[in-house]
Amino acid sequence: MLESLGSLVDTPQMVALAAALGWASGFRLYAAVFLTGIAGWMNWVDLPAGLQVLEHPGVLAASGFMLFAEFFADKIPYVDSIWDAIHTVIRIPAGAALAAGALGADSQAMGWIAAILGGSLAATSHATKMTTRAAVNTSPEPFSNIAVSLVEDGLVVFMLWLSATHPVAFAIVLIVSVVLAIILLVVLVKFLRTVVGGVRGFFQGRPLPRELG
Repeated sequence: MLESLGSLVDTPQMVALAAALGWASGFRLYAAVFLTGIAGWMNWVDLPAGLQVLEHPGVLAASGFMLFAEFFADKIPYVDSIWDAIHTVIRIPAGAALAAGALGADSQAMGWIAAILGGSLAATSHATKMTTRAAVNTSPEPFSNIAVSLVEDGLVVFMLWLSATHPVAFAIVLIVSVVLAIILLVVLVKFLRTVVGGVRGFFQGRPLPRELG
């Protein structure tokens, strides 16, 4: 597998990497930074010039520590939602910056295009993650949080690997993921509105809606 990674110097792979980093940042920013950096540091891939800073031992140490903290915080009900809310102002600009780093070394225009792409993908995945976790937190048991979090962990690793090895397949999977994310957002926002309205009505003396009862 490592031999298939090679050098990320051709345009399709760099575009795929930029999109993958933007998308992954909305779910697991620190995992995206650490895994990309460690892949470069171990010479599994030749990172674009704009991302080689991720190989720095200090960056690896900081992102590794935050990855460790996020791994556990993301699996605790309500703590995960608080963590997500705080990281709203971090994940989206970081996704834009990482994507720009992948494509912007030789062209300012490409850097801006990548930043817009990466930031938009980070915003989409982050919004999906936040609403999904808010919906999951309506369940009284903690196991669904852990299961959803582990799925997100696996998705980030898979998407980063796929972008480096099979950029065309990654593009297809990414498009499908974005479409599903938008559909999921619409469904979950409606559900959360029902939950909030039901709880508000309950405290005002009205019975809970049938779907929440």
